[in-house]
Formats: sequence, structure tokens, C-alpha cells
Amino acid sequence: MSTPKQTKEIRAQLDDLLKAAHERPLNSQELLMINENTIGFDAVLGLRYTHISRGEVRAMVRVNPTLLQPWGLVNGGVFSSIAESVGSLAGVVMAGEVVVGVNNNTDFIKSVTQGIIEARATPIQAGRRSQIWNIELHHEGKLVALSKLRTMTLG
Repeated sequence: MSTPKQTKEIRAQLDDLLKAAHERPLNSQELLMINENTIGFDAVLGLRYTHISRGEVRAMVRVNPTLLQPWGLVNGGVFSSIAESVGSLAGVVMAGEVVVGVNNNTDFIKSVTQGIIEARATPIQAGRRSQIWNIELHHEGKLVALSKLRTMTLG
């Protein structure tokens, strides 16, 4: 577990990397740094970012038993949470400042029981104060959930 000082240092490194992503896509070494220092809810989900650039963020989650309902299906909240994390990070990169989600609408299309869920966030509208993101979630190449996330800048 990280100390408050370590957490603050990790957040500062993350901020620097996201500022870089505002200008150019992050390279594999930078993505590795982000993924190895994941904190908070992204760490709980096991979220791994695979692409971060202005206008597109991709990530993946390996399904594990903690993400399942008692009936063995991925909980719908997991899809919504993945979308919130990926879309919010995309919003930060696009805006160059902190954003918060203000609405998350997720449609569940197909059940998932195992494997990898891949997410891709792209902008529908990217204004100065608010943004709307489209987040597609796929499993084995098939669309399994679709989210629309509205974010608002805090600056």
C-alpha cells in the first residue's frame, strides 16, 4: 500500500504524462509507467491502458471472479466503471486539466463471463467546459456494452 507521500508523487508523475499525451500519443514505456503505478479504483478493476492520446484512449480489463455477479456474469457496474475511467482519462488528456464525470449512460448488449474486456473512448463533442465521450466495450471482437459519458472541467 502506498503512503500519502508516494501517492502524491505518483499523481505528479501521472499528471506529467497526461500533459505529454495532450501533445502526442504516449509510448509503450510511458504506458508501462502508468500501468505499473495505477492507484485507486483503476487498480481495483485491474484496468491497463493500452493507448493514450488526445482524442482516443484504449484500455483493457482481464475478467476475474471479483468482477462477477453471483451467477457468473460480469457485473454491469464493471462496464460502467471501465467507461467512466477510460472516458475521464480521455477527457483530462483532451482538456489538459482535471475533468469529472457528470453523466454516464451505459447500455449492456451482451454478457461476459471470462476473458478480456477492451474499451475505446473517442470524443463526440469536446468543448472547453464540457465533453461527451463515446466508449465502446468489446469482448472477443464483439460489442458488449456502449457508454456515453459527459465530463466537465474543474478549471
